[in-house]
Amino acid sequence: MLTPAKTIRHVRLLLGLFVLGLIASGLTAFPLAWEVRWLDQWFGVGSRVAAALPGLAWWLSHVRGGLDVSYGSYPFLAYGTDWLAFAHLIIAVAFWGPIKDPVRNVWVVEFGIIACLAVIPLALVCGSIRGIPLFWRLIDCSFGVVGMIPLLLARRLILRASRGGAATEAEAREL
Repeated sequence: MLTPAKTIRHVRLLLGLFVLGLIASGLTAFPLAWEVRWLDQWFGVGSRVAAALPGLAWWLSHVRGGLDVSYGSYPFLAYGTDWLAFAHLIIAVAFWGPIKDPVRNVWVVEFGIIACLAVIPLALVCGSIRGIPLFWRLIDCSFGVVGMIPLLLARRLILRASRGGAATEAEAREL
């Protein structure tokens, strides 16, 4: 049986992993054109992967072309992804509260779960409107699903800790 103190440590670990994911997502949104150029070189049309995954290869090359033209002629469009990056980093900061005091700030974890859920309809609906291929929309949806896993586990442990209960060893092994 995990003590309440160890349960809280597990919560902090889960939330820390989630925050690292937000930070990584945020930081990688800044150099988007460079990253897409790199991906296109490795996986785009003309790469060794293109024959195995032609849809992915075409999409990466198409996105690279769009970014090159857009950013070349209208560099201010990159400002939109700068704000996306900023939002990820600020949301990561919001999780300092639950890391510091999980029981008192469980609402932030619940907000994160709602945000992860909201990724799915946004990706499916807006992605369809914008002409994003289904396979790419599903990749976008996976970020919400993967992000939700540590948050759901953390929430369960936080609620248990708030009732004064400790996690069992079997529950700890699930983490």
